[in-house]
Amino acid sequence: MMRILITNDDGINAPGLEVMEQIAAELAGPDGEVWTVAPAFEQSGVAHCISYSHPTMVAKLGPRRYAAEGSPADCVLAAISDIMADSPPDLVLSGVNRGNNSGENVMYSGTVGGAMEAALQGLPAVALSQYMGPKTAELDDMFQAARTHGATVIRRILDHGDWTSGEDFRLFYNVNFPPTSAADVAGLRVAPQGRRRGAGFGVVPYTAPNGRRFMWVAGGSQQAPARAGSDVAVNMDGYVSVTPMRADLTCHFSLDRLSQTLDRDLGDHAREQTEARDGK
Repeated sequence: MMRILITNDDGINAPGLEVMEQIAAELAGPDGEVWTVAPAFEQSGVAHCISYSHPTMVAKLGPRRYAAEGSPADCVLAAISDIMADSPPDLVLSGVNRGNNSGENVMYSGTVGGAMEAALQGLPAVALSQYMGPKTAELDDMFQAARTHGATVIRRILDHGDWTSGEDFRLFYNVNFPPTSAADVAGLRVAPQGRRRGAGFGVVPYTAPNGRRFMWVAGGSQQAPARAGSDVAVNMDGYVSVTPMRADLTCHFSLDRLSQTLDRDLGDHAREQTEARDGK
């Protein structure tokens, strides 16, 4: 029997969560269980934030269904440490997010943050997001691609994914469904995280009637190009992207080169400075 925990960052009443419930129910089967612990209110953009400095209220809304006044990572912690403490989930699914979490969006995503927290707790986890665009806007169901192909994609990841790599940081997976109808999905591609060129977040200033200054955070074009073969690029080409990730921000490529110049005893450096100052 599979026990699946689902969460999201769009909130307990978000339409994407209903899609995720359907996907999870298909995966769990008639003998399995689907548990929902999701934010009471939208938490988009909170990344891997946790409510460290204040308490979080958790309310039971129904059988195996809870809302927490916190972030997706808070919800995962509440489920693992309290709600499901006696029998932890076999799998954690975060999403389905309304909008993509490809490219630079990954760094801000509460959807990805929920999956990351599950991985840090030693559990298999997948984040799922539905890329939106002109084609999905014409559909009766904007989540059609994720709803139709979600369970199949997750089964393939469960069967073939690397769930053991990394001694310290367990892998999790970031899945983005393309901005197309389900019938137009071209296939599945394993892809690295990309970055849209010239499409980062910015600020739109606003002055209220009382003269106080505020700001709105605004994102750039989600249709902007990115490096060929990256998650953004394959999504725009109609493919589902699967990106293995882990909570390790180390740039391993630079470690050896940098250590050759920086791995020095600070006492030696101080002596060299003294000798240079004294003209020796």
